[in-house]
Amino acid sequence: MASLSTNIPSGASAAVLKPSEPMPEFAVTVEGPNFDAPVTLQSLLASYQRIGFQANSLGRAIDIVNKMRKWRLSDEPVVADELDEYRDPEVRAQTRCNIFLGYTSNLISSGLREVILYLVKHKHVSAIVTTAGGIEEDFIKCLGKTYLADFNLDGADLRKRGMNRIGNLIVPNDNYCKFEDWLTPILDTMLAEQKETGQVWSPSAFIRRLGKEIDNEESVYYWAYKNDIPVFCPALTDGSLGDMIYFHSFRNPGLIVDIVHDIRALNERSRQSRKAGMIILGGGVCKHQIANAMLIRNGADFSVYINTGQEFDGSDSGARPDEAVSWGKIRAGSESVKIFADATLVFPLLVATTFAQDASAAP
Repeated sequence: MASLSTNIPSGASAAVLKPSEPMPEFAVTVEGPNFDAPVTLQSLLASYQRIGFQANSLGRAIDIVNKMRKWRLSDEPVVADELDEYRDPEVRAQTRCNIFLGYTSNLISSGLREVILYLVKHKHVSAIVTTAGGIEEDFIKCLGKTYLADFNLDGADLRKRGMNRIGNLIVPNDNYCKFEDWLTPILDTMLAEQKETGQVWSPSAFIRRLGKEIDNEESVYYWAYKNDIPVFCPALTDGSLGDMIYFHSFRNPGLIVDIVHDIRALNERSRQSRKAGMIILGGGVCKHQIANAMLIRNGADFSVYINTGQEFDGSDSGARPDEAVSWGKIRAGSESVKIFADATLVFPLLVATTFAQDASAAP
C-alpha cells in the first residue's frame, strides 16, 4: 500500500488560507450588548448598531430619526437667494424638519395606536397619511373594545358569531354597528353644511371633523384636530367608512368628498418643507402617497421604512429606499433605511429611544 503524502496540496491550501486585504480604519467591529454591565433600554438599543442584520437597521433608523428631530434651518448657511422670511436667525432656529408619518390600518387596530397617539398628541409629526381602516378603527375603539385572539381561529365560526378577525385580534361586529349609529347623524350635518355653504368636503377636512366630534383623548384624530395636524386618506372609502358613506348615499344623497383638494395640500406641504423626513410603517397607499409627495421637492431628506414586504414581485410596498431614489422620491445621498420587520415589534422601541426621550428629559 502506498504511503500517504504528508504535504498539504498547494491548491487546497491557497483556496482555504487566502490572505485578506487590511480592513480600513473606519471599519466597525461586530459586538453585542454586555449584560454583565447595567443595561438600560437606551443603552441596549444603542448596541443594536453593532449587532448586525435587522438590529443594525433599527440602530440606523434610530440615528436617522434623531437627525430628523434635531435638524434646524439654522444648521445650514444662508444661501444667496434665500427668502427674506428665512434670513431672520430666530426664524431659522425655529424652522424644523417636517416629518410625514404613514401607516396601514392594521396598526391602528393593534396597540401601536397608542404609540401613534403619543406622537400626534405631542406634535412630533407634521402630517399623516393612512388608509380608511387607519381612520375608522381609531374611532371604533372609542366606541367598543378590540380584543386579543389567535391567528388560527376558524373564519366560518367567527362569521356565525359576528366576530371580525384582524390577524390575532378580534373586533365584535357590534362595534361597527355603534360606529354607524355615531357617524350617520354627523354625515347628515356635514351634508346640510355643504348645501348651506356650497363648500364640499376633502378627506382631510372630513377626518378633522370626525376628530372634533369624537371629543375623546383616547383618539389619535382628536389630537390631530386639536393640534392642527392634517390627516390625508386617499382611499377614504376603502373600509367601514365607505360602507357608511354608501348607505348614507341612499338615505340622504348628495355628500361630496373632493380628493383634488388633498393632493394639492399634501404635495404643497412637501414642496414647502425646508427639510422633509418620512417614517412609513407598512406599504400600499400610505407608503407611496407620501413618497410621491416627496417627488414634488426632488425627494425626502430622511427616510425610514418598516415593513415585511419583499421586492422580488416588483411591488412598491416591498421596494427598498434605493428604488425611490431612482424616481426622485428620496434624494440621492440622503440618509435612508428599511427595517425588514413587523412594525409592532420595532416601532415602540424606535419611539422609546427617540421621540419619547423628550418626556424622559422633562423635569
